[in-house]
Amino acid sequence: LSALVGLSFSGAIGLTFLLLGCALEQYGVYWPLFVLIFYVLSPIPTFISRRLSDDDSSSNACRELAYFLTTGIVVSSFGLPIVLARKETIQWGACGLVMTGNAVIFLTIFGFFIVFGGGDDFSWEQW
Repeated sequence: LSALVGLSFSGAIGLTFLLLGCALEQYGVYWPLFVLIFYVLSPIPTFISRRLSDDDSSSNACRELAYFLTTGIVVSSFGLPIVLARKETIQWGACGLVMTGNAVIFLTIFGFFIVFGGGDDFSWEQW
């Protein structure tokens, strides 16, 4: 229960950084909220590969493809604010806040897989 509370708190901190990068008066542009799409998409390949693969100890092509796709999604979420800042759609300060939020959110998602993905009696599959 304490792990779930800690993950919820860190997720809230990450979203706070993201919203600060959008809503502060000197930034005032909401384009960086498009990284929310990457937050939703990032765990999906891993969920699918864990559902389809039976053996957890050995590596297989499905799991490796899921890791590759997840890595592409995560890199894209860090690249979007940089592209927006280079094209002067957002300011560099907003880019820094969004990237900090990205790091916190993706560490939270990784923590979720570590805590609840072990296949114990309580795992993400029960949700």
